[in-house]
Amino acid sequence: AICYDFDHTLSPDDMQAYAFIPSVDFDKQTFWAESNAEAKRHHMDKNLAWMKKMLDEAIRRQKSIRRETFQAQGGAVELYPGLTTWFDAVNAYGLAHGVEVLHYVISSGLKEMIEGTAIARHFARIYASAFQYDESGVAVWPAQVVNYTNKTQFIFRISKGVFDENDERVNQSMPHEDRYVPYENMIYIGDSDTDIPSMKVVRDKGGFAIGVYDPQVQNRRRMCDLFLEKRVDFFAPADYTAEMPLYRIVCKAVDLAAARAALVEETRVLRGVVERCGE
Repeated sequence: AICYDFDHTLSPDDMQAYAFIPSVDFDKQTFWAESNAEAKRHHMDKNLAWMKKMLDEAIRRQKSIRRETFQAQGGAVELYPGLTTWFDAVNAYGLAHGVEVLHYVISSGLKEMIEGTAIARHFARIYASAFQYDESGVAVWPAQVVNYTNKTQFIFRISKGVFDENDERVNQSMPHEDRYVPYENMIYIGDSDTDIPSMKVVRDKGGFAIGVYDPQVQNRRRMCDLFLEKRVDFFAPADYTAEMPLYRIVCKAVDLAAARAALVEETRVLRGVVERCGE
């Protein structure tokens, strides 16, 4: 399983910046400054603050807040290089080595916008903040809020195969051999400090954390720090083109998953030998 943050990991900017913020006559700096100020003033979760501001500003300007409108705005979201072919390329590499690769988004952004992007069909599941909609399809309330700390629950859900957000079986103990995806076969790809809790969970349980940075900006300083602090195992430009460093790293992780599976099979064969020794 490869788990991706979205904003600044798969896209160069916050998803709201491409279509929504211009539609309500804001520049992105002002929108986020006002949203964050509101969160601080009311001791709010920052994600709840921007969700409220989205609804307030759209209603004030008589703009649509329907699900399909947000999904359509997702179609304007810019993606990093290589993403249109990344998923098929990684999946094909995995299958050639006997490994099924699954892709998941774990994002604080808006699920409906992600659903409207050109790459949405490649994700087995999209975990992100979302609105509740009334019978007419109009947003009325936050249905799900994903922040940097509660992102980690979705890593547990993916590993256990307990996918529904309200399924409390995620808290139950599960033997390693019964897991849908073993933790050591998981990769988390993110871009910033808000991904650190998820990166830590994956790393501590034997998987890999990969940090990415904007290849146009070439600002690697924070990734260098995270690497030295052992928060990430690897870092690379957010260029998803085949044969670029990120693709090469992920392919080597697939190789390792294949090797682990082969060794498990060797162990199974030897157990059969041991059982026959007692006959």
